[in-house]
Amino acid sequence: MPQGSSQHRPHRVVVIVDEGTNPFEVGVATELFGLPRPELGLPGPLYTVTLCAPTPDVRMNHGFFTVTGVPGLDAVDDADTLVVPGRPDNVVPRGDDVLDAIRRTHARGARVMSLCTGSFALAEAGLLDGRRATTHWMWADLFRTLHPGVRLEPDVLFIDEGDVLTAAGSAAALDLGLYVVRRDHGAEIANAVSRRLVFAAHRDGGQRQFVERPLPDVPDESLAPLLTWARKRLGEPLTVAGMAARAAVSPATLHRRFRAQLGTTPLAWLTGERVALACRLIERGEERLDVVAARAGLGTAANLRARVRRETGLSPSAYRRRFGPASGEPVTT
Repeated sequence: MPQGSSQHRPHRVVVIVDEGTNPFEVGVATELFGLPRPELGLPGPLYTVTLCAPTPDVRMNHGFFTVTGVPGLDAVDDADTLVVPGRPDNVVPRGDDVLDAIRRTHARGARVMSLCTGSFALAEAGLLDGRRATTHWMWADLFRTLHPGVRLEPDVLFIDEGDVLTAAGSAAALDLGLYVVRRDHGAEIANAVSRRLVFAAHRDGGQRQFVERPLPDVPDESLAPLLTWARKRLGEPLTVAGMAARAAVSPATLHRRFRAQLGTTPLAWLTGERVALACRLIERGEERLDVVAARAGLGTAANLRARVRRETGLSPSAYRRRFGPASGEPVTT
């Protein structure tokens, strides 16, 4: 399972590459978990990545290219996390050898996560029976037909069921990957990884997959200057109305711009940034929750506790034990 400190060996990620696999999701997994990150200043890598496949040569989606020299499926036996990317031919079942590899990885306690329509493989392997899961919205009806025992939620970006996680469309694979980095290593490292990706650091898993984006008569200006301004003032009593005034637009227009450009609301973005700041303060050793709450703009220690638990699944004290300056073994809560 995830390692709570870089003092441990790197967390081993194994990615199954099957016939027809989408290369984008494979790229997401290798980009998130496989690249060296010297900018973090850590003594070693956070993760290692290994591809594996049922055959040494695997033809990718639509035959764009073939991956050769890939290790066999026995590589899953060393995985701390198994990643199962999607493929477009979801009516065709996965091979028994692939499904067996998924089952035995899960059975010994490793984390299993699917990207996009990789959830079909997890369902075929029996990992999702009676559980919540998501998949790409285009394939939701087919998924329900093939796997009626799964509690499908097709309108969200990703779902965390503890040992099994599922992401929706291809871009949501990035959201889930960053969420996993955040859970494994804390908000500060996840933010650093997201900056390198030039991608939003945190989008709530419950956010809708599909956002209507009608073309405006005049393109909206970038929100970047406003976001930079707001991030410097998270401890101040910021409001949506105040942010709208800073941007010289109405609150309704600001709301539309956030939906169009970030896929979320101004209030949800502001809350997420405040929680991320609170987590960084905890990671850096601040133990007084009232001080953290005040500096992060979350008001009270009670509100801080509720928000941190909602965003991270951990209480502030458990988060400190896992990610604080003297963090040791991972904490489960």
